[in-house]
Amino acid sequence: MSGKPRLTYLNGRGRMEPVRWLLAAAGVEFEENFLETREQYEKLIKDGVLMFEQVPLVEIDGMKMVQTRAILSYIAGKYNLYGKDLKERALIDMYVEGIADLMQMILMFPFSPPEAKEKNLESIKERATNRYFPVFEKILKQHGQDFLVGNKFSWADVQLIEVILDVEEKVPAVLSGFPQLQAFKTKMSNMPTIKKFLQPGSPRKPPPDDRYVEKVLKIFKK
Repeated sequence: MSGKPRLTYLNGRGRMEPVRWLLAAAGVEFEENFLETREQYEKLIKDGVLMFEQVPLVEIDGMKMVQTRAILSYIAGKYNLYGKDLKERALIDMYVEGIADLMQMILMFPFSPPEAKEKNLESIKERATNRYFPVFEKILKQHGQDFLVGNKFSWADVQLIEVILDVEEKVPAVLSGFPQLQAFKTKMSNMPTIKKFLQPGSPRKPPPDDRYVEKVLKIFKK
């Protein structure tokens, strides 16, 4: 083994993309094993590799980790992106959980039936502009610092820049009323590790298309 974390998932965003983002932001190189068939997935289950018969799977530090939240928490703690004390960790957890609610809507959007696409897109826009982005705009404005927690780069910042860019792909002007988030986006996008991840040819995956949706359904639907 190379010692690099090994990620097993499909060759697409899904629930693994926040893991890719966090590792990349921490400057950690990783390897990827892409599932292409249902047989590959079933073999992982048969071999007892997937504790709850679900991916993502991340092999790191001798562990076979599943459950996205547990994986992200471990990576954040290992690479000093999880605050300096329990209070900062609690703030990071709150912010991450809030962002995860919006990310879940984005995650499910490609699987919407055609007749529901427009309505679901409007829901993403409405939630982003009225519920989630105002919270982070206020946080950044009130403490006047570059980062969300303790004026130190953390897991919460990584999740926020990821979800901002994901929403912007669907609603390009979504940040028009949020000057603090616009500045945050610019700062984060120019951090060396994140800038590298945003370049063509990086492990960052493109927006899911119909082929990706078809593959997900083929591998995971019984």
